[in-house]
Amino acid sequence: MNSTRKKLNFASQPEQPASPGAHGFGSYGASGLLASSTDRGWSGITAELRSHGSGTIAWKSPQPDIEICIDVRGNGSVVTRERYGITDRSVSERGTIWVSPPVVEHGLIDLSDPVPAVLHIYLPPSRFSPESFGEGLAPCVVTSLRHESSFRDPLLAEIAYALTSELERETSAGRLLAETLASSLAARLVQNHFGKLSLDFLAPREGLDRRRLARVLDYIETNLEGELTVGHLASIACLSQFHFARAFKAAVGRSPHRYVGARRLERAKELLGQREQPLADIALRLRFSCQANFTRAFRQATGLTPAQYRRSVVV
Repeated sequence: MNSTRKKLNFASQPEQPASPGAHGFGSYGASGLLASSTDRGWSGITAELRSHGSGTIAWKSPQPDIEICIDVRGNGSVVTRERYGITDRSVSERGTIWVSPPVVEHGLIDLSDPVPAVLHIYLPPSRFSPESFGEGLAPCVVTSLRHESSFRDPLLAEIAYALTSELERETSAGRLLAETLASSLAARLVQNHFGKLSLDFLAPREGLDRRRLARVLDYIETNLEGELTVGHLASIACLSQFHFARAFKAAVGRSPHRYVGARRLERAKELLGQREQPLADIALRLRFSCQANFTRAFRQATGLTPAQYRRSVVV
């Protein structure tokens, strides 16, 4: 490692403005922030897609959440991390993962070469509560997490790729997708990286019974233009978030976010049939952050832009 490499202070050399609510701004600064979930309305999870230049990054601010970093592009940079008096060094390739517990101590990360795309995921301790998983989770689960060296986990990597895709190409049910993946991510960390714990509560359960399913579907239909969260849908079904997502898919044949996305697409078609509805208003009503993202998602699903679809159905 080149000991004469210039130390970079990312917080003092912004190359582009960061969102004011950017979760990692205090640790990584504004430089290299490619996309953020800040304006997406995600709950119980925050994600930032960042590029990092070569040099040394100083972790400077306290971090109350668990941070999971996944290299989603890969370029072979040597990554050296120093914290708690521990130094670990690894070669960053696509799918390489680093996990850090909630911290108050400063540390350093040194990169031998630029890393074009790393997804930083932040999970609050509440993600590991009985409300999220159901009864049976040991209360000390989060405190069992330690500062670990890099590792690989195909499931965690696929979750990261899906979240990256959502950050880059917003969908109408992106919030539900992010929350569902956050539950799966937390479950995987408990299963493989939080020590030997009892995981009976992660066993598959049957799908929703007819009465619970009807309540959930009615609520979704009534609130397609509102804030639909996994947490609230789970409370309607009287299940933990993790078990609700699995039970809903078992009953309906598709995940909550795919079901809601399909229903919102149908609602979009209905609204597009009303000439007086501006496209920007339709985009906001269906929970897109902007009209451009709505147009991109609609064209991907139908092969037509919203304007083209409207011309085809409105006489």
